[in-house]
Amino acid sequence: MSSSAKRPITVALVDDYDVVVMGVANMFDNYRDRIVVAELDATMGVSDDVDVVLYDSFAQPESDHHEIGVLVANPHARRVVVYTWNFHPDLIESAKRHGAHGYLSKTLPARDLVAALEAVHAGELVVSDAPARTRTAVGLDWPGRGEGLSDRESEILALITQGKSNAEVAALTYLSPNTVKSYIRTIYRKIDVDSRTKAVLWGVKHGFTPDHNRIEHWKGGP
Repeated sequence: MSSSAKRPITVALVDDYDVVVMGVANMFDNYRDRIVVAELDATMGVSDDVDVVLYDSFAQPESDHHEIGVLVANPHARRVVVYTWNFHPDLIESAKRHGAHGYLSKTLPARDLVAALEAVHAGELVVSDAPARTRTAVGLDWPGRGEGLSDRESEILALITQGKSNAEVAALTYLSPNTVKSYIRTIYRKIDVDSRTKAVLWGVKHGFTPDHNRIEHWKGGP
């Protein structure tokens, strides 16, 4: 076994929601001998090179992969992996074109996620199989989880809180307009609101406003 294989790989988690980053980091707690997490926040970034950047796409415009290209171009990031529930073929191909080294599902158990990141670190291009059905990875966290929102519902509410229309949400997430409307009806029921304005106000109050400093920091380099 080579010396590089003996040491844990270093992973930077990139998202502009603190609770999301913490949720992903918690998944790696039992794998500290294989994964060392370098968390990013608004005030302190990664000062050393990292083996893999895990880019969580929570509430990001998934049809715009500019952020992926920025991370790929960052000299401190040896590999870049997208971490998402959205497996539309066009999104996968776009991520590849922008230089992503992996496209991993949020439904992966922690052990499989760790193994996939190790494979990416070893030089493989890893793309998860598309999830057969909606399922949430154990250990993840996201805004609104405590109030009963699923991860997908939270992502849609986050986009609404950012001012996106139903049509924009549908385009960004590659969902049909009718599916988006169905999600929104469920969200309204779960958070006990009856209008979009009230939903936005609820979202702002409950942590659905992103901290863009996290990814802006990576644009400038650690």
